[in-house]
Amino acid sequence: MTTQQATEKLAPDLAERMNAWWRAANFLSVGQIYLLDNPLLREKLTLAHVKPRLLGHWGTTPGLNFIYVHLNRLIRQTDASVLFIAGPGHGAPGVVASTYLEGTYSELYPDVSQDEEGLAKLFRQFSFPGGIPSHAAPETPGSIHEGGELGYSLSHAYGAVLDNPELIVACVVGDGEAETGPLATSWHGNKFLNPANDGAVLPILHLNGYKIANPTVLARIPHEELKALFEGYGYAPIFVEGEEPEPMHQAMAAALDEAYAAIRANQKAAREGMEERPRWPMIILRSPKGWTGPKTVDGKKAEGFWRSHQVPFSDMSKPEHLTLLEDWLKSYRPEELFDEAGRLRADLLALSPEGDRRMSANPHANGGVLRRPLRLPDFADYAVAVPQPGGVELESTFVMGTFLRDVMKENDASRNFRVFGPDETASNRLQALFEVTDRAWDAERFSYDDHLARDGRVMEMLSEHMCQGWLEGYLLTGRHGLFSCYEAFIHIVDSMFNQHAKWLKSSREVEWRRPISSLNYLLTSHVWRQDHNGFSHQDPGFIDHVVNKKADIVRVYLPPDANTLLCVTDHCLRSWNRVNVIVAGKQPAPQWLDIDAAIRHCAQGIGIWEWASTDGDGEPDVVLACAGDVPTLETLAAADLLRDFFPELKVRVINVVDLMTLQPHSEHPHGLSDTDFDALFTRDKPVIFAYHGYPWLIHRLAYRRTNHDNMHVRGYVEEGSTTTPFDMVVRNRLDRFHLVIDVLDRVPALASKVHARQALRDKLNEHSRYIRAHGVDLPEVREWKWSGSK
Repeated sequence: MTTQQATEKLAPDLAERMNAWWRAANFLSVGQIYLLDNPLLREKLTLAHVKPRLLGHWGTTPGLNFIYVHLNRLIRQTDASVLFIAGPGHGAPGVVASTYLEGTYSELYPDVSQDEEGLAKLFRQFSFPGGIPSHAAPETPGSIHEGGELGYSLSHAYGAVLDNPELIVACVVGDGEAETGPLATSWHGNKFLNPANDGAVLPILHLNGYKIANPTVLARIPHEELKALFEGYGYAPIFVEGEEPEPMHQAMAAALDEAYAAIRANQKAAREGMEERPRWPMIILRSPKGWTGPKTVDGKKAEGFWRSHQVPFSDMSKPEHLTLLEDWLKSYRPEELFDEAGRLRADLLALSPEGDRRMSANPHANGGVLRRPLRLPDFADYAVAVPQPGGVELESTFVMGTFLRDVMKENDASRNFRVFGPDETASNRLQALFEVTDRAWDAERFSYDDHLARDGRVMEMLSEHMCQGWLEGYLLTGRHGLFSCYEAFIHIVDSMFNQHAKWLKSSREVEWRRPISSLNYLLTSHVWRQDHNGFSHQDPGFIDHVVNKKADIVRVYLPPDANTLLCVTDHCLRSWNRVNVIVAGKQPAPQWLDIDAAIRHCAQGIGIWEWASTDGDGEPDVVLACAGDVPTLETLAAADLLRDFFPELKVRVINVVDLMTLQPHSEHPHGLSDTDFDALFTRDKPVIFAYHGYPWLIHRLAYRRTNHDNMHVRGYVEEGSTTTPFDMVVRNRLDRFHLVIDVLDRVPALASKVHARQALRDKLNEHSRYIRAHGVDLPEVREWKWSGSK
């Protein structure tokens, strides 16, 4: 630990120019928040020059600008490849200002030119209709992290440096952000970093003391306690503290040089064979909130207090506020910073790195530029032999794991594929991965530990937030991955999924952003086979959350067996700019389709299973539809019962792999046309739909369809417990007996079949008594096989 004091690290001329650059960035930041016109104050400031609505955040911005200019000095001195992540929520005024000053912004947006006219456009567009957001969004050059939602900056940073041996991510963590659960967890990322093959993260904890209206915790604990906290996390903190610009510049320069030297020393030692986990540096920067802004507003403290968090003053109808704004802007002396044309002084522009070494132009911040397709083995080589439907039982995700094992192996040299999950890789039956790699781990290891290694490529930490953040950082910098998780607990990252989906949607509208690899979820240990863990582990609602997003972003797949799971996995790993959700069980289950049939079925996403249907070429009396592995099993068992009870009944069985096919094609690119939908589901026959999740989602997707009124959906209705597998479906009326009763209720010709109805009711009563007496399901349920395989 070091506390940097004011030393003559910077030559006087360099220090003066860096301070001038910082003044320019602060001036541009204030201008973006306040000004509509008159960008260089060459006229007397009037109300007409000020935006009618003042939006933005000033408090964190001067600290970000200060850090940025110092990182630029380090890059020019060392030629390091540095990626900048601004964690504080709405720090975009500073990030945009810095990217404009070093020229990247104008290169990507030529209309925002390096002159007075361009400055006016830069100011006007910020938080303005038709302009740009108030946070570092996809529109912001150099950004892979949108600060609009707090907590994920550091996990993104660690994900970005995995398998990027020369990259350094300078990650600014706001002290408000540091109070969130995901960020607090992320400090442990240093235990998963391999200094021999990965890059480095330099966390910069920015303590400016306040959130929106309250002090921040880390800014209000004693220095020694703060030091001990981060030493306990495994860091070597370097403190830079103060508010006077001259000594702060000298201290920050010394701190960055010390941190950079430590990073390179750690990497050199590891790459020469040292196996001990290094103590990575971090910087703790303590500076006033709203640094260099108005010290008081209307007689109340502003700088160094929460009142400067957003817009320090906004009622511009007060003449004194207009004068205060003009004095504030002029305090940066813009006439000394910009020439007559409105261009930054040449000697200040020279402070920026050149070309791709500019943080705003670092190719890792536009990961699609670096992305290369995975080398994928032929998934058909991993196919399960299915001589007849239902004739084989096995664990579908285990088969998927063998495919992923070889994907990992095929891409070992390029090191651009990883699998992420919260301590569940083996539990989710993906253990074949450990035949070719280990779990990444750079904390203490014992001889009896299982598959822990510094160079492991499976990322496991019991934090869904961390796994998601790692994966996002990995994808955004041009690589590929998959996140496996228990279905019920993927909800923990609902908001992270939201932000990533929004990023992808916005990125599509930014011309210079190149597509990145899709974010692929495998949700297993799902609702229908969490009978042993109970109600807390039973929730299929993530799918509902996902389909709220734009249709060109999200996909949801419900493969019913191993061969369809292989097809879907291969497809998802080849895709880009998507969020793919795959839901598949890990327990032994019947296998229905051979690989050729699976390929055909997945290509369509939905289809009639002729071998299970009895309607021939004509119209059915009833349609049995299913989506999900357990609903498919119960639907086929119901079809089997219907054959026994009513051999004359014409039954059509439809299986859905791609859930989005149910939407009209006008709403989703995978959606069926109305003509095709009607051909499958008919225009007027009853449809009994057994669905994996909450039943109302099917109604939501299909409500515009001709035959929607005849569609009766069974699914999860929040009935769960620690019970038997079959009792789970009985409790939610998704079981074969209830499905057949639904047919009796909806096919007019069967209305009088009271004996069959009574037999089904009796069977449900027998089931209830049997499981309470024996603790397992009825033998005829446990041992049921599709009639074609008897």
